[in-house]
Amino acid sequence: MTTQEKTEEPPFVDIFNEDEAEKNFILSKPVCFVVFGKPGVGKTTLAQQITQAWKCIHVEALPVLEEQMASETESGVMLQSMLISGQSIPDELVTKLILEKLNSPEVSHFGYIITEIPSLSQDAMTTLQQIELIKNLNLKPDIIINIKCPDYDLCQRISGQRQHSSTGYIYRRDQWDPEVIENRRKKRKEAQKEGKGEEEGEEEEEQEEEEAFLAEMQAVAEILQNIVQRPEDYLENIENMVKLYKDIMLHPLEAVMDRFKYLNLKRAAILTKLQSAEEEISDTMENNELFRTLASYKLIAPRYRWRRSRWGRTCPVNLKEGNIFQGLPDFSVSFLGKIYCLSSEEALKTFLSNPRPYLLPPMPAPPFKVFIVGPQSSGKTTLSNLLAKHYKGKVT
Repeated sequence: MTTQEKTEEPPFVDIFNEDEAEKNFILSKPVCFVVFGKPGVGKTTLAQQITQAWKCIHVEALPVLEEQMASETESGVMLQSMLISGQSIPDELVTKLILEKLNSPEVSHFGYIITEIPSLSQDAMTTLQQIELIKNLNLKPDIIINIKCPDYDLCQRISGQRQHSSTGYIYRRDQWDPEVIENRRKKRKEAQKEGKGEEEGEEEEEQEEEEAFLAEMQAVAEILQNIVQRPEDYLENIENMVKLYKDIMLHPLEAVMDRFKYLNLKRAAILTKLQSAEEEISDTMENNELFRTLASYKLIAPRYRWRRSRWGRTCPVNLKEGNIFQGLPDFSVSFLGKIYCLSSEEALKTFLSNPRPYLLPPMPAPPFKVFIVGPQSSGKTTLSNLLAKHYKGKVT
């Protein structure tokens, strides 16, 4: 009687396929956030911290408008002319620009975080329509954060804010109110007295604290001369905004939050430019020497070196478009631990915004070009279209 011997896999063998794992990551959906909450509750502050941690794109009206006006496009010129003439930008236009940003290549790779949709303004769209807009996005939100804060605490905190007339910096009440600062100092001194008894050098510590307090009060006196209270920080205006939020937005938002499902979350991989300010790399350098040099730039760990990709020195952006161009050392980046060399600054910008379309299979595949010649009306166009359809090519 024969016995079948079980074949055991050697220990410590990596069972994961690196190419398959990279493909799964490129095809995965980036994490997308939506933050809800009362006006002034801290949505923007939280969004900035999440942006730093998850490397997603914070999509809000002001940066989108500034980005458009900085560009020389038709919409940017129109926005500048509207603001110069004293006109306000319509809500429909702001919503359109935000949607364009949400569908941009960088958001498709890094994901987004939204804090201003839905808004209290009902001129362009109602609250329910804005909620439907979020639900119908190409990239559905994965995480919904609802910040809760008691009305009294929120109104007291916002009404205590003051803005510097020159710098625009917002000061909290405990940064500009001498009475609050004095009470805080008294409580700290009482806590110190209870926590320790008579010790040597206590007089010196008290003197240092007194000098620090006088310096702080002097700075507060300078601040008081330049701060003003904004109309939106008046207590009655804050109370009205909170009441409006609870009347028209709170219940629809609570209803929609129960319907979202949480997905498997993956943070977007960061692209690192492999450039050295200390050493210049020659464009004529041999490939092996070039990759050895680039592999040692901006390491994430002492012994972790970047590896050569299957593209070698070929530019992925141009290869996707059907052209073979050698990448330049000045436009080299690392992505998912591998080195990619881009051929121009424009290709580098395109790759940095979203590298996923250029790395998916069957790439890297050399372009196959067919040139069809023949007399007029011999069927060149028909044959070209048939070949392009069969081989999924492009007729130019």
